[in-house]
Amino acid sequence: MIITRSPYRISFFGGGTDYHTYYEKYGGDILSTSINHYNYISCRFFPPFHAEYRNRIAWRILEYPDKIADIKHNAIREALKYYGVDKGIEISNQCDLPARSGLGSSSSFCSGLIKSIYALKGEMISKYGLAKETIKLERQILKEDGGIQDQIASVYGGLNHIHINHNGSFSVEPVIMEESRKKALNEHLLLFFTGISRNSFELAKKQQTAVKDKTAQLHTMQKMVNQSCSILTSHNSDLSDFGRMLHETWLLKRSLTNVITNSTIDEIYEKAMKNGALGGKVLGAGGGGFILFYAEPECHAKIKQALNNLINVPFKFDDQGCQIVLYAPKQYDPSTYEKLDYLHLLNISEDKK
Repeated sequence: MIITRSPYRISFFGGGTDYHTYYEKYGGDILSTSINHYNYISCRFFPPFHAEYRNRIAWRILEYPDKIADIKHNAIREALKYYGVDKGIEISNQCDLPARSGLGSSSSFCSGLIKSIYALKGEMISKYGLAKETIKLERQILKEDGGIQDQIASVYGGLNHIHINHNGSFSVEPVIMEESRKKALNEHLLLFFTGISRNSFELAKKQQTAVKDKTAQLHTMQKMVNQSCSILTSHNSDLSDFGRMLHETWLLKRSLTNVITNSTIDEIYEKAMKNGALGGKVLGAGGGGFILFYAEPECHAKIKQALNNLINVPFKFDDQGCQIVLYAPKQYDPSTYEKLDYLHLLNISEDKK
């Protein structure tokens, strides 16, 4: 059995500059952190002694496909095909928070899936290589629209300034802060689930198209990454300025397209601001999912009360990134699967009932 754990992420500044339509011309910059909520993938070669099925795939639904090509889950099917896994396999997915909610859950899933497949085959992969292959799976193989920050954030973990080059290569620079200051930043943040589900890929497609006409806004959002990093790392800066910058970037983000916010989100945001929040933003592609606020700790109870119809999700920063938490492989001779007469085994199983 192989079990991987991949964190979700919160993106503070620079979202949109990680779309290829932008970074190929101007480069991209992101400030984000991974958090202590995770996506888990358990994976093993399936013992060839089950008469009823050869593969078992458990996610939102439970599948028993005879062939890899018959798997309904797009990412699992295409990843297994791409990496040449063609014998009996069992994959199960568990997650701490809802999918498609602005926390990079898709990339968290895909990075853990790829890492588990490598481990299953007895191979290792670097963080840079894993991030690049996760990007390739989502953007090229699955042809899903979106940026490339989520894959990097999930794989590397930590509070980082991600630099994206014109050719799509990247570097990850940890934001160096005193532990007490980092703890204080964490304690000023509030995360709520709006309860609104949305198709993030469709929203990303619209945002990617809008980039061409919103270059000035994205330039400003990109510059805010360095500015916000300076606030975090400077002893003389007031952390409250970080919260106010979140408000500024939200105003810019919501101006990119008309699908990023709606009346429900606007009402949530307004309530939080009236009750002490200095700034905030909807995470991910927008339209719903999770919303983040920055506020002085003494205002948190008042904000929670004002938003008591929403789920407040406590979190802490994560520093680990995608990792293997259990490595206990058990191999079976591939020829075993070929020699077994599954119909015969099925008849034996039926006779015993």
